[in-house]
Amino acid sequence: MKGYIHSLQSMGTVDGPGVRAVLFTEGCPLRCVYCHNPDTWEMKEESLISAEEIAEKILRLYPYIKGGGVTFSGGEPCMQSEFLCEVAALLKKKGLHIALDTSGCILDESTKRLLRLTDMVLLDIKMTDEKQYESYIGGSLGKTMSFLSYLEENGIETWIRHVVVPGINDTQENIKKLRELISPFTCVTKTDLLPFRTLCLEKYESMGIEFPLKGTEQMDKERLQRLSELL
Repeated sequence: MKGYIHSLQSMGTVDGPGVRAVLFTEGCPLRCVYCHNPDTWEMKEESLISAEEIAEKILRLYPYIKGGGVTFSGGEPCMQSEFLCEVAALLKKKGLHIALDTSGCILDESTKRLLRLTDMVLLDIKMTDEKQYESYIGGSLGKTMSFLSYLEENGIETWIRHVVVPGINDTQENIKKLRELISPFTCVTKTDLLPFRTLCLEKYESMGIEFPLKGTEQMDKERLQRLSELL
């Protein structure tokens, strides 16, 4: 089987435990206003690669990532769950730890098969209420929470990620709501608040796309730290 791959990062240190290879897939049904990777939204024919070929490229990094593992990211990797099941199966033969970085917007049978091959999920809870999810993300908080419930039921370790954007979700009330949402879930072992950044501006300009949050200030580190303490 072939899949649409955007890129392979060789020495990731923030997308799961240890030093990791990070595989960025193409295709995403969401349109987050702060998205840093608009170049992964669409699947492009020239990006097709077989599961065997991409697994071989990843395994060349084995000496460096054997203590960490591989993270499937995107885009939204669950759009290509069948393909990633094949890749994961090949990597598991070498004992590599598999993490899935997802928005939790897709939970079909192929995603469930992928989760059976997954050791950890990095789940993005992008907003803390349905109205904001629809307005700023084009998705559903309910779907993401259902995904988290499935992870809980199946005992899959989960790290939560939440991007904090000035003027949108940077209030104490929002962070307290996030805490309330995730507190019942024992599968959640870590929660990271990530600062909104504007490093993607040149990418949007080169693609001829208007960045929705152009003019928004980057998140202040000290304020982010204070919000993190609420968690």
